[in-house]
Amino acid sequence: MKQLLEAGVHFGHQTKRWNPKMKEYIFGQRNGIYIIDLQKSLKLFKIAIQFMYELGAQGKSVLFLGTKRQAQEAIQEAAQRTSMFYVNQRWLGGLLTNFVTIQKSIKRFRELEEMKANGQYDLFSKKEVARYERERKKLEKNLSGIKEMAGLPDALFVIDTKLEAIAIKEAAKLGIPVIGVADTNCDPDEIDYIIPGNDDALRAIRLVTETMAQAYLEGKEVFEAQRKERAEQMEKQRQAQQAAAEAARREERETAEAGTTEAAQPARTTVRKTLQRKAKGPRKGEQSQSQPQAQKAEPPAPQSAPEESQNLPEQDEQPGG
Repeated sequence: MKQLLEAGVHFGHQTKRWNPKMKEYIFGQRNGIYIIDLQKSLKLFKIAIQFMYELGAQGKSVLFLGTKRQAQEAIQEAAQRTSMFYVNQRWLGGLLTNFVTIQKSIKRFRELEEMKANGQYDLFSKKEVARYERERKKLEKNLSGIKEMAGLPDALFVIDTKLEAIAIKEAAKLGIPVIGVADTNCDPDEIDYIIPGNDDALRAIRLVTETMAQAYLEGKEVFEAQRKERAEQMEKQRQAQQAAAEAARREERETAEAGTTEAAQPARTTVRKTLQRKAKGPRKGEQSQSQPQAQKAEPPAPQSAPEESQNLPEQDEQPGG
């Protein structure tokens, strides 16, 4: 409450510039200026903070919007701090409802940035380079904060809901929840999470914007921790599945090897017995049967030549002297 008072959140617009729909959030008036009921503002502010925290905890995206001069810097800083998206120059009509066309402009912006970074400008004349640079700067002014936004945001945070009425209508049409700082001259009907307060004072804008960014970051820390835990659990499950699959393959190999060993055992036994019999020599029965066969198989031995005395004819005895 003290911070809200010090930042001047309770100061509304002049009494002649007001929206009757904001009556329930007005405490009174002083010197022609409406005073916003900070009790109600604080209660609604806390609800908006909780919603922003939940967005961060769920890993959802937020588009920060504030094109008025007092809000431009605070909006950009909050978006960059949370790694979210922002528009702080001009809201392009159809940015949400015709996002496909906006994506084409973003693609063109990236092409021009790449051309400049890669030195491709050197391939063109000075006149062409000047034309490309004018186009690039114009796109940069309007699209630099949403250059990385691949899809529609999950929520829209707005400073000055009256000034950004077109954006709020687009968000409402698409069902995108809106968190908005609404002064006494605003229409609260299409704001899902209203923060009644001063939308002109720089200190008030910074207080609300920085608080919302901090809430998102705190929620994001929870999201990152949960994501890390889920990743670790998935890794453990993957390792367990890998170990189970490896055990199953090992068991299958062992079963196959055991089956092969059992099938080969009888053959090895037969071979071993045969070798043992050969080493011991033939059995008696086998020996007696094998000898005649061996004798029968032997070729007949050649007959010895007759003695010379048997082959020569007997000679007549010679008469003696």
